[in-house]
Amino acid sequence: MRSEMRTWRRQLLALLMLSASFAGCADSRFDDLDAFMAEKRARPGGVIEPIPSFKAYEPFAYAATTLRSPFDRPVDIRQLAALSGRTALRPDASRPREYLERFTLDSLLMVGSLARGGQDWTLIKDPDGGIHRVQVGHFLGRDHGRIAEMGATYVAVIEIVPDGTEDGWVERPRTIELTGM
Repeated sequence: MRSEMRTWRRQLLALLMLSASFAGCADSRFDDLDAFMAEKRARPGGVIEPIPSFKAYEPFAYAATTLRSPFDRPVDIRQLAALSGRTALRPDASRPREYLERFTLDSLLMVGSLARGGQDWTLIKDPDGGIHRVQVGHFLGRDHGRIAEMGATYVAVIEIVPDGTEDGWVERPRTIELTGM
């Protein structure tokens, strides 16, 4: 019986608290809000404009990946040809191609250097995510690039590129600088 009495008192107390909270909401100090709403309701309704139609996105296929980057400084072929003096410069076609020669030079990244067995090595990352050790004399890039010099933060490469004339070739210096992984 006592437990029923406690339950009944708790329910009565909850009912009183609920009714007190509703009594707080019955305040009539919202006259300004009622006036504002009455004014808005008195205005004539407008016409909502339809949602504009959008054109479908047409993707652009960039097919100039094998061309020179527009952000690289253009090479003046005539100046380079005059400097080289029209020597018998040409790539060695009989030389076996190395693995890193299948990638463009711009896609290769220098990610570090190390010394092992008394030899200095530079670490090059290819676009597929592979890391390769290279030294001076190794080849990389599609334009017959040969590593001429290595530093702690760069790799100097000399490429052999066509000069625009028939059977004419020139050397083009390039640099791969150290980047973070």
